[in-house]
Formats: sequence, C-alpha cells, structure tokens
Amino acid sequence: MRDLLVTAHTPALGSGHGIRTYAIARALARHRDVDLLYVRFGAAAPDRAFQAIAGVQFHPVESGRGLGRALAYLRARAGGVPPDLARGISSELIQKATLLSERPDRGRIVADGPTIAAALSRLAGRRPVIYSASNLESGFRHDLSRAAALRAGRLRSFERRLLERMTESWMVSSADMEAALELCPGAALRYVPNVVDVAAIAPVGASEDPNLLFIGSLFYKPNLNGLRFLLADVMPLVWRRLPEATLTVAGTGLKRPISEDERVRTLGYVESLAEVYAGARAVVVPLLQGGGTPLKLIEALAFELPVVATPRAVRGLEVCAGVHCEVAEGATDFAQAILRVMSSDATDMARRGRALAAEKYSIEVLERILAP
Repeated sequence: MRDLLVTAHTPALGSGHGIRTYAIARALARHRDVDLLYVRFGAAAPDRAFQAIAGVQFHPVESGRGLGRALAYLRARAGGVPPDLARGISSELIQKATLLSERPDRGRIVADGPTIAAALSRLAGRRPVIYSASNLESGFRHDLSRAAALRAGRLRSFERRLLERMTESWMVSSADMEAALELCPGAALRYVPNVVDVAAIAPVGASEDPNLLFIGSLFYKPNLNGLRFLLADVMPLVWRRLPEATLTVAGTGLKRPISEDERVRTLGYVESLAEVYAGARAVVVPLLQGGGTPLKLIEALAFELPVVATPRAVRGLEVCAGVHCEVAEGATDFAQAILRVMSSDATDMARRGRALAAEKYSIEVLERILAP
C-alpha cells in the first residue's frame, strides 16, 4: 500500500506548516511508501530534509494562471470556500490527485490543510480522504478583527462541511478536538499533535547573555499581534528592571525592522535556527489569539531552553506552569516571568521541557499514532 499526502506548497521546513507536513510525511513513511503531491510554490524543489525521507516519491504540479485557475476559484466559491482559501485551489493539483488516487495499491489519502481539503472535496465523495488540520480556523479567526468576526459564520459553515465530508480529521490539540466536535458532533476525529524531530535537535542550554528570542512567521496575524503586545506592553516593563536585556526576532513576514530600539534585533528568515537558539537566554511565545499549538514553542522546549508563554500559547499542550515552562497572562505578569528566568537558573525547568517534548511531541510519538 502507498499513502498519498497532498499539500499546497513545495515541501520545505521554513514555516510551522512546513514542519507539520514534514512530520506527517516522516510518520507515514515509517509504515508505508508515500506519494507526496504538491504545487510547486515557494521553492523550486523540496528541501534536503524532505528529500532525505526514505520511501517518499515527489509529484510536483505547476499551477496555471489562466482560465482553469479562474474556473477552479469560481467553483470553490460557489461551494462556500472562503476567498483566501479558494485562491489557492489548483485545477492541475485536483486532476493529479484524482489520477494518483486511482492506483490499485492506494492507501490513505491525506489533505494537508483546509485549502487542499477543499480542493479534494469532490474526490472525498468517491474515495476516503483525511483532513489534516493545523488549526480549527473558525475557533479563533473571529478574535482577529471586526471584519473577521463578520465572516466567522461563513467560515464555521465551511469547516463544518469539511468535517462532515472527510472520512477522518486530524486535530493538533484537545482544545481543537472539543471545538470540532461542538461544530460538527458527528465528525470522526483523531488527535494528531504537532511534533518536532527531538532526536535531531541538540540541546543548547541558556546563553549567559540576557537575550530573549521570538520566532514565528509574521504573515500569521496572531504571531504579529503577539509580537506587538510584547514590544509595546511587556518589554518596557522588562527594560525598567533589566535595561541591558535584548530581544531577537526571527521569522518571515517583515520587510523592515519591527522596532527602532537598538535592543531589538530583527533577523527575518533564518536558514538554520540552531545558532539563533544558542544565543538566547529564554524564548518568548506571547500569543494572545490563534488555534492549534505553536510548533516554535515545542521546538524551543526541544532545544532545552526556558520558555515564557501565554495561556493561549500552551492551550492544548500537556505542560505544567513552572514545571516545563513559565506561563503568564497580561503584560505585568509576563514581564515578571521573563525577569525570573533571566535572573535565575532555569536549567531544571528547561530539561523537564525537553523531556516532555521527547515524550509527547516527537516524530516517534507521531509514528505510533499514525500506524495503519
């Protein structure tokens, strides 16, 4: 049997979504060969990490820009797909997925994210299709803006149809599982957590320098809002007590530095994050909105660094405040938590955090969960 994993971008590790796709591909390939079908977008070819997965065969498609793309968009919109997702639907991908699905040895068909699930909705009427969700989108989008709140009802209807149509849906957290069941009580759900390759990550330990690290794509609005909260409300309180503290910001989505303060360093996209983590005293995850579970939080635990996070960031994760990481809500408490880990030895907490990542959020855990 051969599983089919379908995704909307060239497979690469440059984003949280890419890390989840990699983990699922690794876990599936542990048990069966995998056909990985993707739209060539973002990079010309899969990166070395994906190419190193034994048993994966890649199937790129070129998405057209003409009439076929326009018709695919219109069909999706007529079916209730939100505009931003409908724009990513490729008729060439649908055709190739349909062709590959007809192999006599076809195993599971996995739609990676809501755009692909929407694209394969018709195929799901004929063949079992699994929806792998990074978030339950309707669970938090209404928090982002007034316009998003007005669209929330349509988004809920769209996700309800996906959950009804798919043979199974994979959710990253217990919170998303509960919200999905509330949205669609008859949905077939499986807990498939976000994981990282803990075994491949060497612990770095906390730096002597009082440097905080924020990592995340700033194309994702909850990350951008969290960073703004950190800079506007939290860091002034930290600097009042610890003026030499610095903040390093790494991630895609910024065309210019996020702050004029010389203590804030904006790196943008970083090819290899190990050196960036090695230069940090602690990692901050100040999410105020969003669904799922932040992969960068799990990654920071795996690097054996102290983490300061909001309750929203750890929601759905099996972490204990003060045991595996610091958890604080509101600017004052978040700043105090930062000052605690900056001024004291948090080595034991960081070690417990890495142990938790290995036990609950590793590739090996996912391999067991996704065994046929």
